[in-house]
Amino acid sequence: MARETTWLTRLKSQISHKLVNPTTNKLARSKSRNVGVLAFEIAGHLSKLLALHNSLSDKNIVRLKNEAIALEGVRKIVSNDESFLLGLACSEMIRNLHDICKTVARLSDRATDPTLRSFPESLEDFASTGRDLHNWAVPCGKDLEGLARRADRYIAATAALYREMEELNTLQHSVKKAPQEGALEAQQKVVWQKQEVKYVKEKSLWNRSYDTVILLLARLIFTILARIKFVFGIGQSYHPHPSTLPRSLSASATVFPSSDLNNMNSFVSGPLTSTPLRPNKRATSIGTGIGTGTDTGNGTRISFFESRTKALRPPSSTLGAAALALHYANLIIVLEKMIKSPHLVGLDAREDVYAMLPYSIRSSLRARLKGVGFSATDPVLAGEWRDALGRILAWLSPLAHNMIKWQNERSFEQQNLMPKSTNVLLLQTLYFANKQKTEAAITELLVGLNYIWRFEREMNAKALLECSNFFFNDRNSSPINEQSS
Repeated sequence: MARETTWLTRLKSQISHKLVNPTTNKLARSKSRNVGVLAFEIAGHLSKLLALHNSLSDKNIVRLKNEAIALEGVRKIVSNDESFLLGLACSEMIRNLHDICKTVARLSDRATDPTLRSFPESLEDFASTGRDLHNWAVPCGKDLEGLARRADRYIAATAALYREMEELNTLQHSVKKAPQEGALEAQQKVVWQKQEVKYVKEKSLWNRSYDTVILLLARLIFTILARIKFVFGIGQSYHPHPSTLPRSLSASATVFPSSDLNNMNSFVSGPLTSTPLRPNKRATSIGTGIGTGTDTGNGTRISFFESRTKALRPPSSTLGAAALALHYANLIIVLEKMIKSPHLVGLDAREDVYAMLPYSIRSSLRARLKGVGFSATDPVLAGEWRDALGRILAWLSPLAHNMIKWQNERSFEQQNLMPKSTNVLLLQTLYFANKQKTEAAITELLVGLNYIWRFEREMNAKALLECSNFFFNDRNSSPINEQSS
């Protein structure tokens, strides 16, 4: 009884202290506040930042330069202007980063540290002028590697916490449905699972200080933005750098610019071009200077991020502007399967494909097929069509598949805690593809498929006729028939 009285006395004293010192209590609560349930949202953003961080590695930048923008399909129906294509890649990376920044800006409003609450202003200042007043951008080396490893550990631990909490929720539901003889065992499993959840929480973002996590996000954002600006030569008049990508890369592919200008020449990759990306007639480039924004002509200026993402607005001549990119990607993939196995294509499948065609393609297809005979018995012509269709699909199909991957990746981000990046950029899809050229290629696929489909059907019909004739003649010439005659 004495122990219980002591405990009640201590609790009463604590409550009285909080009532007497509300300001002190509020400050203490703020300092000790952890991330809590926001851990899952923050882990998702950390995952996106690490994916963007990896896409800017030396290896992936070289792949972008030598493979992505060099795709035959990109050159045929998107653009053969390297500066324009690099501008699209840069703009998409900046937009992806900006999407994360908007959420972090909202989260930073709840920070205790006033420096973190000024994150939006500090970010725009850094993006526009290069000033990093808080030294949030991390130089390449062990500091950056440690920052990335720490973020990766938090992501893994928070993902594990999510799974453990899901398991706990399942067990708690099973207790309600468990029979009386199994209730005790089910309750014990719940107790054990609660202990596991508590243990994993200690390692995850859930129990991390809110300000510490916001600072981690801010440092990653500033570092990635600095890397983007350096790689794509934004504001290079302010920062000297090597003029070209080297032929060989270091073992560590994740190199980021340092705040020390003397170290800028030590980066492995360097910028993608020796001169700033030039404006393109088809779309606004990402800009050549670092500046404080873009003048709109009426005295107002737009932000760094807004000015650098204008290029992602598809021109009116593209599939993206016509909202047909995803539809045509699905159509091309269906045609690809049909061309590989034309003998398996039935009449219903042909009708389904025809129903997928917009008016423009139907019109051009009718014009191409006008006057074409119904006979398709030339094996040489069929072979030439197969070769032609194979060549078209070789450059058109990758863009269609990339379009599906890009779309699925965005859907995956919305439905999952830890999104995974496929490193597919919009420029590698049908989004910026010229509508007229793409429709001409699809029409060619349809005309060729029509011929080889009819050729396969006629060859099969001929084979069946010859087979039936063989059995009929064989039957008439059999000894049984001879005796009966």
